[in-house]
Amino acid sequence: MNIDKSRPVLVTGANGYIASWLVKYLLADGVDVHATVRNPDDDKKVGHLKKLAEAGPGKLTLFKADLLAEGAFDEAMAGCELVFHTASPFVIMGVKDAQKELVDPAIKGTRNVLEAANRCDTVKRVVLTSSVVGIYGDAADMRATQNGIFTEQHWNTTSSVEHQPYNYSKVAAEQAAWDISKQQNRWDLVVINPGLVLGPSLTTASASGSFATFKQFVNGSLKMGAPMLELGIVDVRDVAMAHIKAGFTPSASGRHICVSKSMTMLEIGRLLREKFGSGYPFPKKELPKFMVWMAGPFSGITRKFVSLNVGHPLKFDNSYTRKDLGMEFRPAEASIVEFFQQLIDDGVIRDKRKAA
Repeated sequence: MNIDKSRPVLVTGANGYIASWLVKYLLADGVDVHATVRNPDDDKKVGHLKKLAEAGPGKLTLFKADLLAEGAFDEAMAGCELVFHTASPFVIMGVKDAQKELVDPAIKGTRNVLEAANRCDTVKRVVLTSSVVGIYGDAADMRATQNGIFTEQHWNTTSSVEHQPYNYSKVAAEQAAWDISKQQNRWDLVVINPGLVLGPSLTTASASGSFATFKQFVNGSLKMGAPMLELGIVDVRDVAMAHIKAGFTPSASGRHICVSKSMTMLEIGRLLREKFGSGYPFPKKELPKFMVWMAGPFSGITRKFVSLNVGHPLKFDNSYTRKDLGMEFRPAEASIVEFFQQLIDDGVIRDKRKAA
């Protein structure tokens, strides 16, 4: 599928963590971007996009669009051959009604964008931001894989509204996208499945959903030790570049795992101590699983989550992404260090190296 770079492309949720880098790369390449945001007049949320546009050479046009409003994307999509759908709710903690707050918006938002693509006769390709949790629900699911590693052939079949609702919302939205795609033959669907996205933000690092994970390394919750949890890590700039390659590589197809490597929380803690000193409560050891299991409900995680994730390895095969998109991934260690440094630069975390 050849995409004409002289035509505008649409980026939904354009002020998001990944999408902002995507917009930056597109504009720098001279591509005109139609960017949907909730409020184009909110400079606090979109000011960084306007600054990117000043650097050009591509032209940026902001459109107001509510992800859940039918027909909200028709105007922004007009004339576009390529659509990047990155907008999605990212809420993990504090969810009271998972169906209403996570699952319904994720599915409805995806349907709204893809139904707009069905109405817009210029669209040739849609690139969807999904997640590795569309591939697996719990780390324990890896035991059922043939070679002890997750690939794009695997689907998350173990999450539900009650267990891992965020993961369920992502796989439900991706499956809805594939279903809609298969019912027509004018545009094709290419999917990006990133792990935990880290690295520098074009706004503030704390605006990233990944901040919730990193807060644990400085708020003392891991001071006694870290659970044996592995995280598949990828740099935000690599995820943005994977979207661009998925959009403009004519032969690109299917799903694409975007993970540089898996690291345990203890390994991350050791790396951060090595780079930022011992003034922070970084974990120095791993907690026995039974202790995590007992304490789980008091720290906001279920015992079922502990049983199916703590102590289970987590490995991803990114070879198809490297081959299909010609991708190379930055070292996960560099992304972690840059992300933490930005939290310090933004004033979210105090720089305890200076205080020492």
